[in-house]
Amino acid sequence: GTGAVVVLIHGFSESAGLWHLQTNRLKNHYRVIVPDLPGTLAAPLTQPLSIESMADYVYTILLEEDIKEAVVIGHSMGGYVALALAEKHPHLIKGLGLFHSTAKADSEEKKENRSKSVNLMQQYGADTFLRQTLPNMFSPATKNKHPELIDACIKMGQECSLAALIAYYEAMKERPDRTAVLQQLKVPVLFVVGKDDNAVPLDNILPQIAIPAVSSVHIFEEVGHMGMWEIPAASNLVLEQFISFCQL
Repeated sequence: GTGAVVVLIHGFSESAGLWHLQTNRLKNHYRVIVPDLPGTLAAPLTQPLSIESMADYVYTILLEEDIKEAVVIGHSMGGYVALALAEKHPHLIKGLGLFHSTAKADSEEKKENRSKSVNLMQQYGADTFLRQTLPNMFSPATKNKHPELIDACIKMGQECSLAALIAYYEAMKERPDRTAVLQQLKVPVLFVVGKDDNAVPLDNILPQIAIPAVSSVHIFEEVGHMGMWEIPAASNLVLEQFISFCQL
């Protein structure tokens, strides 16, 4: 598309295809940049991989495209990348969206669980891990009504190599707390939360919404960690309203 720039960053075990329903809508009004992070599809895995190195990767794309400012929205791990990008290049950020994501670092319990997951992947392979884990990213209502979404999510995850999945988990585990970035940014910040999100629960997000100078918060009922698929029409409306607001 053309116009103001929107950057959509996917998360763990995902690709740019995560955002296809949003891209198809937003491209009618905006220029949409949807990168595949290193280790996804044709993007080579870079070592050592970190949240910061993935932010540098996205920044390099924006430099190549001569983009001076953008609304940057990240899903889950993509939100961590967006925060790192905002920390390093605040002048670039016209608005920041955390779509089922958080500025907080992993708790010690979460880090331990990530380490267990890495061991599980190493022992049983990526496919077993994905089939065990990814259904939990959806709400009970979605799992009952739209099991095909779970299959599509697993298929997308299977396009990532075992090495990439492990590298992503290690990167997330080692990322620092970036709640200070929310305070330093003077642009609008979007929080999208699913009430049935087990990965980034509501009680993790609620303390953060008062930190930015300008916050937009949307809490979806019967939605887990995959709102852009579970309720695409509502997700698109939220994104369109937020991106439009950021242009004022």
